[in-house]
Amino acid sequence: MVSGVCPAYLPNIHYMAWMVSQTQVAFVTHNIYQKQTYRNRTEIYGANGKLKLTIPIVHAKNQGRQIDENVAIHYENGWQKDHWKSLEAAYRSSPFFEYYEDEFYPYYHQNFEKLMDFNIVLIEKILSLLDAEVNILRMVKVEKEFSDLIIAKKKVKKDNPHYHQVFQSKHGFINNLSILDLIFNLGPQSLEYLRQVKN
Repeated sequence: MVSGVCPAYLPNIHYMAWMVSQTQVAFVTHNIYQKQTYRNRTEIYGANGKLKLTIPIVHAKNQGRQIDENVAIHYENGWQKDHWKSLEAAYRSSPFFEYYEDEFYPYYHQNFEKLMDFNIVLIEKILSLLDAEVNILRMVKVEKEFSDLIIAKKKVKKDNPHYHQVFQSKHGFINNLSILDLIFNLGPQSLEYLRQVKN
């Protein structure tokens, strides 16, 4: 049985911990697009605490609800530049930002038409950097879908082991941020950490 999930934007640690525990994951393409999910948002640790980054989408006119794979990215407000500046400001002084910077820079300097395609290529890049062997599929629907993983308001367990975060001395440890928070702070040890996360 293939487990499925909606692709999220720079997924959080719980999402990625679940993903690396699988040998095969299907991204579900034909769900109805829903707001208040991690489809187009992520959370990082900025100088003032938790910072939300949101990708604006093109809202379809007179078409009712959109299907996930058809949702287009809106580029007129320069969100890519803003997101990259935010990532730099948050993680420039982290131990591994410079090591991984060139891996992520190109994604903020080229346009992808569809949100789903952008999210999937980022997740594939992250899995590659983690050295996690997960076979990725795209399917219209699956027998078992882990939809809770992309609900932004869902509370997650806070008893996972801590790692050092850049602004921890100011605001304490913040749980379940974007996988980039883990990668930029823990580097090659990130996969080992994900395998300790309790979902």
